[in-house]
Amino acid sequence: MAVSALGTRSAAGEATRGAAAAPAAWEHVLSGTFSNYGTLEQAWNYLYPWGSDHNGTARMYASGTDHNHVYLERSGVLAIKATRITWDEGNSSADPYLPIRYHSGAIHAKEHVTVNDTFPQWEVRGEFQAPSARGTWPAFWLTGANSWPPESDILEYKGDARNWFNTYKNTEGEWSNTIVPVSDPGGWHSYRAWISKANATDVDIHYYLDGDWVGAHRGANFVDHPLWIIINLQMEGSSGSPGPTTDTFYRARNLYVGRSRA
Repeated sequence: MAVSALGTRSAAGEATRGAAAAPAAWEHVLSGTFSNYGTLEQAWNYLYPWGSDHNGTARMYASGTDHNHVYLERSGVLAIKATRITWDEGNSSADPYLPIRYHSGAIHAKEHVTVNDTFPQWEVRGEFQAPSARGTWPAFWLTGANSWPPESDILEYKGDARNWFNTYKNTEGEWSNTIVPVSDPGGWHSYRAWISKANATDVDIHYYLDGDWVGAHRGANFVDHPLWIIINLQMEGSSGSPGPTTDTFYRARNLYVGRSRA
């Protein structure tokens, strides 16, 4: 697998398996946002869009003055650190209301991905070093800003060395899953989604790992629904338990979002 293939393939020259060639009117939405804290905070908000809690045992902590769990390891590399806590912090406020056992971090982009007649094609990609031990649950995903569904998971490890490319919902009202074994998820790998308007309500999402096409899903009722872009390190929950007692790290670089203008 060639990581460089993703980095050098231009949007205008997109002609890989299953994806239509991009039109010439291509716009860069997010690029170079991990250069420094100024560019990070101009493009991203800390935590989840809805707050600090979600569906695992980690509570998110980060702000412009708190870089203990979300920080720039060096220029161009974002790091998220999950730390086991030894005190009782109650339960998550989100279903399934698990006990909080970790402090971790999340960011979400200020720009939304919205597939519509104006912007019918989108590219969302990045390179990540992802933990995959039992109890670690890193993700790079899109979810409805106004309602759920829709959802597209570009990177999701759930306690082992398999990445889950997921789309909800499909035209049958269910999940579509492409599950791909990854050699050394903790090394740098590239993850990518190419999203195209298929009809008045639905999209086609093509997923790539290290520049190689791995599958395509039809996403129902994505059109005209703005999507958050989220990077987070959740713990336990669907990734199993008990999770690690030492610090867990999740790193991102070369995050890119672009779109066509019809």
